[in-house]
Amino acid sequence: MDNAGGSQVPRQVVERIGEYLTAYNVQLGASYEVSASAGQKLQEVTHRMARFIHASRMEEVVVGPSTTLLLRILSICLSRQWRAGDEVIVTNSDHEANVSCWMDLREKGIVVKIWKLNPDTLEFDLDDLRGLLTERTRLVAMVHASNILGTINPVREVAEVVHAAGALLCVDGVAYAPHRPVDVQAFGADFYVFSTYKVYGPHLSILYGRYELLRELDGINHYFIGKEQVPYKLQPGNFNFELTYGLQGVLDYFEALQAHHAGPVFELIAAHEESLAETLLAYLRTVPEIRIIGRKDSHRDRRVPTISFVHDRYRSSDIATHVDPHRIGIRFGDFYAKKLIQDHGLEAKDGVVRVSLVHYNTLQEVEALIGVFRGMF
Repeated sequence: MDNAGGSQVPRQVVERIGEYLTAYNVQLGASYEVSASAGQKLQEVTHRMARFIHASRMEEVVVGPSTTLLLRILSICLSRQWRAGDEVIVTNSDHEANVSCWMDLREKGIVVKIWKLNPDTLEFDLDDLRGLLTERTRLVAMVHASNILGTINPVREVAEVVHAAGALLCVDGVAYAPHRPVDVQAFGADFYVFSTYKVYGPHLSILYGRYELLRELDGINHYFIGKEQVPYKLQPGNFNFELTYGLQGVLDYFEALQAHHAGPVFELIAAHEESLAETLLAYLRTVPEIRIIGRKDSHRDRRVPTISFVHDRYRSSDIATHVDPHRIGIRFGDFYAKKLIQDHGLEAKDGVVRVSLVHYNTLQEVEALIGVFRGMF
């Protein structure tokens, strides 16, 4: 139940990685047959991933080793187009991956503002965002679903406000993508990033960017790799071939789920996860000493089953370590969303207790965790 930190992988992923290493493990770009075949196979993966996230073309999919690094690369390349005095807006709800890379641009004279959650509701207020936007705002960086709160933020509505102000929107979808379909065109974000190792795949990340925006960026690769070489100019040292090929296994898995259940996969996932979340939240709501951090309801349109809480009498570290001997994996801490923990006075509790569920968890597992909690509380 630590899936927000990294999910398990289906058999198809392991098989695809093995297939690449045994059949295609050569350098790309050579004239000999297996090299050409390997390059074609990896292009097919990128095509499939582009369709999966509803990108308009394969060049809009940038594969990299981590969300943190891809956002860092994006911030460096974008900032070369900006001037001192230009502005970026970040939030106090995000993982630092989508904060620090923008905050560090202050060294170049970029002004960084913070869009804060409403302290009472722990949700974003669009009027607060409007008050921060100016004609110098170049980009707003925000999270789609908080990796602590589990709240699903209204990205489409935010995109409309940001674009009306003439700025760009960069969305961290890491905590959203394992639970709901990613449709970058419907979201309206200019850049969207998520970690595939939290979406049942290998340890990689995907950055989507609108092609015309990526095309205009100066790259971070070798000097002879031109602006037109999208996405390669954003992949210094190239990308990992075997793990990228392994991404097909994630798509194979979702297709197998679709065939088995004969229904829309993510609708089935959302319904099951809502049931899991409600089982746990219903128990937590009955314990007076527990404060749920975030929404207390389980509605699938408003949250994912990443559930955090603190207890009046126990530190979060005490609770997690009490659960450990029962062979149930939960976690405590700030989960790199440090500003959220700091702004809401949760450091003294060692952060929050986080239970992060996905579709392969069962009601029986959640009930087992509740049983452990009952023995402690």
